[in-house]
Amino acid sequence: MTQHHEPAGEDLLRGKIYTGDGVSVSYDAPRCTHVANCVRGLPAVFRPKERPWIQLDNEPSAERVAEIVRTCPTGALHYALHGGPPEAPAVPTTLTPVMDGPLTLRGDLVIQTPEGEVREVRAALCRCGASNNKPFCDGTHARIGWKSDQPGGQAAADQRGDGHREEGQQADRAEQP
Repeated sequence: MTQHHEPAGEDLLRGKIYTGDGVSVSYDAPRCTHVANCVRGLPAVFRPKERPWIQLDNEPSAERVAEIVRTCPTGALHYALHGGPPEAPAVPTTLTPVMDGPLTLRGDLVIQTPEGEVREVRAALCRCGASNNKPFCDGTHARIGWKSDQPGGQAAADQRGDGHREEGQQADRAEQP
């Protein structure tokens, strides 16, 4: 029998935390690729040209804030409802390649990072190999013009900034040209 783990809402909060009436929202800037679902969904709350850019006092419904935060595909935004349930992982887990961009995942995720294991419910993982926040996407693919159909699947070594392939980047350990 598989044991299902639901992360507690507070466990998902990473980065800068903004607290409002009934809800806290965290913003992990290195994971944001500026999809802007938050800005389109609640423009009175998510105001990127202002400081602070998250203004929770502009929305009386903590549940509405949580609903919009759940549309963030990268996991840069998370919420914790004060006294409410944590964000439930999607079932089944889904993985969606974004054209000329990252792999987005939703579900009960355990991601291995250089800093250790991270439990998540939403994430965008680097596909070009050039992110400075691996395994997460940081939007570098757009800056370097990486395309999904690029031969070899990843950015050139000089664009990745590593100059060599790391262990695990070539599953079959094929000889590199």
